[in-house]
Amino acid sequence: MKADTVVDVSGLACPMPIIKLKKGIDTLESGQVIKLLATDRGALNDLPAWSKNAGHTLLKMQQEEKLIKFWIRKK
Repeated sequence: MKADTVVDVSGLACPMPIIKLKKGIDTLESGQVIKLLATDRGALNDLPAWSKNAGHTLLKMQQEEKLIKFWIRKK
């Protein structure tokens, strides 16, 4: 899946993945997609919930061993 920007938060624990995601999304225009790479297992619940609450759309979530990938479209 194509992304307009990629933010790698591998190795960072909560709340840093959400903080970095918000900073990355703030640089995008409406409709653009951010890809987030995380290793914190808490991100599996935290990022979809944050995206929904902020009005963004979680397009896809994919886990490959320890790496979790998220594609989120800005509202």
